[in-house]
Amino acid sequence: MRLSGKVIAVSGGFGVLGQAVAAILTGYGSTVASIDFAAAPTTGQAADVHVYGGIDLADEESANSVMRRIVHVAGRLDGLINIAGGFHWEKIEGGALETWDSLYRVNLRTAVVACKTALPYLVKSGQGRIVNIGAMGAIKAGPGMGPYAASKAGVAKLTEALAEELKDRGVTVNALLPSTIDTPRNRHDMPDADFSRWVAPSAIAEVVAFLVSDAASAVTGALIPVAGRV
Repeated sequence: MRLSGKVIAVSGGFGVLGQAVAAILTGYGSTVASIDFAAAPTTGQAADVHVYGGIDLADEESANSVMRRIVHVAGRLDGLINIAGGFHWEKIEGGALETWDSLYRVNLRTAVVACKTALPYLVKSGQGRIVNIGAMGAIKAGPGMGPYAASKAGVAKLTEALAEELKDRGVTVNALLPSTIDTPRNRHDMPDADFSRWVAPSAIAEVVAFLVSDAASAVTGALIPVAGRV
């Protein structure tokens, strides 16, 4: 895939999956704007990765500001990858309503606000791409998965609705539904699992790269499982 000349914003860019996506996209020739709520790292970034730390994408003013900065620096915006999110296992019985609010904000509201503020630039691109990261767990939620699954189900419906809204304007919108991602945190939390069955971040990143490429221009509104062998 050739992504030369494309500028792609990646939310949650400082995390394991965000870094993997940035590495794959820049490897195919794109420039990446890596956005995160965490402070920006001071070292270790490739020349074609621009970092924007301390950004609350759940806040529309903050999101508008960073999208303007990206376009000012890079000259354009061709894609948005919504990775920013979080997970918390909690049963409804004995759980807190605040957990539902928190996961809604970090998993769904960030994606909605990022999409909304990036849209003018993606439409202007003429071949804009949005890829949201949902979850297989949103299809069938187990005990303790309610708040997380509900927020990720919202990401799926955001994807379908926005794809329909934009299908005549040159912007595609798709979502990936990963199973368990092979990250250090997941290995720590589930030490007895068979890690070989999980999905490598780089494997997810390759699917992202396809969806932002010209080759995927006919794909929109898709919810694509990326489940490995789980």
